[in-house]
Amino acid sequence: MGKLNNGLFGGFSGRVGNLVGYMLNGKPVIRLIGHSTKKLTPARKANCQKMTVVNSFLRSNMTFIRNGFRLITAGTDQNFYNAAVSYNKKHAVKGEYPNLNMDYSKAMVSMGSLLKAGKTEISQHEDGVEFNWEVPADLPWLNRNDRAMLLIHFPDADVSTYVLSGSRRHVGKEVVAIDPNLANSRMEAYISFINEDATEISDSVYAGSLNIKSIEPENVEEETLEKPAEIREKTNKINQHKKATAKQVFKTPVRKKLKQQLSGFPAPS
Repeated sequence: MGKLNNGLFGGFSGRVGNLVGYMLNGKPVIRLIGHSTKKLTPARKANCQKMTVVNSFLRSNMTFIRNGFRLITAGTDQNFYNAAVSYNKKHAVKGEYPNLNMDYSKAMVSMGSLLKAGKTEISQHEDGVEFNWEVPADLPWLNRNDRAMLLIHFPDADVSTYVLSGSRRHVGKEVVAIDPNLANSRMEAYISFINEDATEISDSVYAGSLNIKSIEPENVEEETLEKPAEIREKTNKINQHKKATAKQVFKTPVRKKLKQQLSGFPAPS
């Protein structure tokens, strides 16, 4: 049931028929809802899978995404999540339908105008994952005390761990503690910076990945050679069967009778 907020001619909240009214960033919004009966085209199917892939990534990073995109959407009709979906759906999905996946190296978890991180490296230790970022010699004084925002995403477990206010930019490093149960899991890492009064934030930078398992070449070679070996074995069996059959023909009564008839002819001169 809908609810009138400011009298008969004001906006409403809730659902009335197939209309829904709500507030978006301080503004009243009404949208139409319904169910499409049209058959999904390949393009629409691909779009649906893109949304599924991106939503799976963003929802496990919701707190970080909220902080990462709230400033760039302030004062607009767009909210932080829509902005994050819009960018990552366009730039961070790879493959062809129905095999679409996240391209983690192109994903963004924050967006803003603050000076972003330079070259960053990650390494794993007993205490967690260490981020080391480049501190330029000519780093502006105003950016020295920016705080690092660090995110580690675990794709296989679909969870993340993060630090929203880490070391100051001029320190150049920070260690992020992780769940010991996830120590051997695949990790995708990101770094952003936010200024001291949280009025500016930087674009995120992909810091790298850890524990990505690859297929061993030896296994691939064994699987590749297995089929030709089977074919050779079957061919040998077929040839052996043909030879045995040919020998058997020469032992039949018909063959013996033919040899007796031929033996009556004189030898050629």
